[in-house]
Amino acid sequence: MTRQRPPRSSTSRRTPAQRAGKSPGKPLGKLRIIGGEFRRRQLPVLDSPGLRPTPDRVRETLFNWLGQQLYGQQVLDLFAGSGALGIEALSRGAAWVDFVERDPRVAAQLSTNLATLNITASALHVNDVQAYLARPARPYTLVFLDPPFHQQLAAPCCSTLENSGWLDNEAMIYLETETVLAPNVPANWLLHRETQAGESTARLYQRQAP
Repeated sequence: MTRQRPPRSSTSRRTPAQRAGKSPGKPLGKLRIIGGEFRRRQLPVLDSPGLRPTPDRVRETLFNWLGQQLYGQQVLDLFAGSGALGIEALSRGAAWVDFVERDPRVAAQLSTNLATLNITASALHVNDVQAYLARPARPYTLVFLDPPFHQQLAAPCCSTLENSGWLDNEAMIYLETETVLAPNVPANWLLHRETQAGESTARLYQRQAP
């Protein structure tokens, strides 16, 4: 998912692609699908500033939490980035995923990866997440929310999801934030599971109909 960091002036902190003299936007990394139909498939990931797919260990933990509940789910993957979460969900039996990613280059690579896997049960929306959530809503049973760090996007997105009709009565919401942030979520979202990896904390909530 896309992480935006403060600018760094030190050349020693440039990205690996920059240090190698390569331009950003080239598919240099790999995303590995952990389980399900596409298990062990590897997909290119752009070397784009701040793009960091959810680590394998965290994804494996999350999808162990979800277990058989994935089958038939209607999924919304916000700040989709590489699409790691949405693709993993489709691999494990989700019925449909809507991916939302605003960076056209990142979205183009995600579109290519979906085509490589012959995935048709999805739609890719090249749009800002907050603009996308301002459109007429449809309810989802599972939402992945992994906003850029340090931009205070988690709380308004959670509020919009809850108050604008984006969630099924008992939807599950996965929220990944910087560990230093105590997320402000709706009172009827009950924390189901939580784990920490590096500078990020992943939480899975179960919504209760108000």
